[in-house]
Amino acid sequence: MLQAAPLVLALAGLTLYVVLGGADFGAGFWQLVAGRGPRGERIREHAHEAMAPVWEANHVWLIFVLVVMWTCYPVAFGSIVSTLAIPLFVAGIGIVFRGTAYALRAGTTGVREQRTVDTVFGVASVLTPFALGTVVGAIASGAVPVGNAAGDLWTSWTGAMPLTIGVLAVALGAYLAAVYLAADAVRRESAELERAFRARALAAGAAAGVLAVAGLLVVRADARGLFDDLVGDGLPALVLSGLAGLGTLALVWVRRYEAARYSAALAVAAVVAGWAVAQQPVLLPGLTVAQAAASDDVLVAVLVSVAAGAVLLAPSLVFLFALTLRGRLGYEESEAEGPAAPASAGGVGALAASRPGLLARIAIACLVLTVGFLTLADAGWAHAVGVLALLGAVLTGFRAAVPVGAE
Repeated sequence: MLQAAPLVLALAGLTLYVVLGGADFGAGFWQLVAGRGPRGERIREHAHEAMAPVWEANHVWLIFVLVVMWTCYPVAFGSIVSTLAIPLFVAGIGIVFRGTAYALRAGTTGVREQRTVDTVFGVASVLTPFALGTVVGAIASGAVPVGNAAGDLWTSWTGAMPLTIGVLAVALGAYLAAVYLAADAVRRESAELERAFRARALAAGAAAGVLAVAGLLVVRADARGLFDDLVGDGLPALVLSGLAGLGTLALVWVRRYEAARYSAALAVAAVVAGWAVAQQPVLLPGLTVAQAAASDDVLVAVLVSVAAGAVLLAPSLVFLFALTLRGRLGYEESEAEGPAAPASAGGVGALAASRPGLLARIAIACLVLTVGFLTLADAGWAHAVGVLALLGAVLTGFRAAVPVGAE
């Protein structure tokens, strides 16, 4: 159980990256194929603005997956990154170019420059998920043997199954992005953009479904053992994915975009879950999860670190996405909100003004208690108090940092 726990966390991080990061890549795909003219410019601008608050935050999950795998399963990690160095390098270059293009877009001085930057961004948004998809396909197909660069640098990821998974990764990102961007268009009260992305969501959802079925046929031909496990233990996840996908198309058809956001994410997440169930307990050919795991001390240290980090990270990300989904960040804030109302002179205004300062002082006091009980005391009960004090510091500090009007 201990040996598998970090892998479960890594799979959770991978799922979040596929759903959230995949939607970002998909938005770049729609920028690439938006076409010319004013309508194309509006589509590109909408996709760009929708990604603005979250595109960097989504890469946290990829870093998390890499660190957990590197630390907890070093033999498997070394085998994967050495054999699949080329697609991983392509993915890394794509991420760098996406970030660079996104940053440079604000400094463009003409339509031609902006189109060039958008093209680079769009191409990188296709290459990155495709390359990462081939990595997953190569691992699933058993083309990555144990050992430093033990597999072929080219044929390990250019077979039918890795390439199919790569194309499917691009399609799933486009599907997620179209659903999300249709919902954002409704919030922006743009009927034109809503219609454009509704049509794209329906088309991309149908294409992703066809590719998923084709992928199953390719898996059956290239990795019969994995296919048997997919339609065996992994069948509930595949059925759930199919039902969620069909439900998403129905919700998009009737313009229930907010509900479609979650059903689309569920459809994609179930694909990852099905693969994980079918693959276990094998990581690489001849290497099980238990065999690949690091020592128990390392695993415990990583689990404790992840738990501590989650206390800091999770509230911040939840708050970020909550503000984004409510339209409190980006262009909606400047368009929909007027000047901030002045605080009243009565007791309510005075209480609101003093609340962040009071919470900040409580957070500092909790931090002092944390240091004292965790570093100066040796008793178990003292360490428990220190952990509670740390949680109190995080929660009160976070609440102190939240603007009063943002709740």
